[in-house]
Amino acid sequence: MRPPLPALLRSLPHSLNPKIGIRSQTVKAGPWPFPACSRSPFLDPLDPFSRQLSTSLSRSLPPASSPPATTNRGPVSDEDTQTDFASMNVLANTPAPTTAIDACLSHGFHLDNGIKISGGSGCLLIAGEAFGWQPWEAEGSGTPGRGRKSMVNAKGQWQAGERAWGLLEVVWPKPDLLILGLGPSMLPIAPETRRYINSLGIRVEVQDTRNAAAQFNLLATERGVGEVAAALIPIGWKEPTG
Repeated sequence: MRPPLPALLRSLPHSLNPKIGIRSQTVKAGPWPFPACSRSPFLDPLDPFSRQLSTSLSRSLPPASSPPATTNRGPVSDEDTQTDFASMNVLANTPAPTTAIDACLSHGFHLDNGIKISGGSGCLLIAGEAFGWQPWEAEGSGTPGRGRKSMVNAKGQWQAGERAWGLLEVVWPKPDLLILGLGPSMLPIAPETRRYINSLGIRVEVQDTRNAAAQFNLLATERGVGEVAAALIPIGWKEPTG
């Protein structure tokens, strides 16, 4: 690094106010508009230029806002500006299907048409009809256990054999979408199960039973019961142990 030029060193003392030192100093509260603090020596409260600058800074600060004198907003408007969300429901005048799920129980289901499925049986909703469904009794479903079969295979995937879908084979026209409700929680389904249902020309969507029932009610109302089917297991389903 090169040393500064002598001319620059000679002009530096004349460019500074002789009242101002080189170091920063702590200034006590006085004419300065801010509380006592350490600040640069170039703003000396004893210097006229510094006092003028501090006065201009204090004037430039926005004044503190005062609270309103009253909370009265004037007379109530008679204009109807509220949004009626009920009028925006495009399905308001569309009747729900009779096989819509009214209640999910631990041991069965209640449908909108008054049908009650109980005894721990699931339900299969196809083409506006409701059928009792027990896929754990079908051959090839899950893994054998003591008593009823488990629906979960050794890889932790939900698996149902081909015989559990016999009704989907004979129904015509086939639905476009099958919503699977797998009980109290959602599980991945086995690739073999998904592949077989897709081979029938049916797409599969997996949910827990509560969400699957709500999705079926919405889509069946919107698209019709011929396009959407549901296969639901009760929310009280528990995998057999042992």
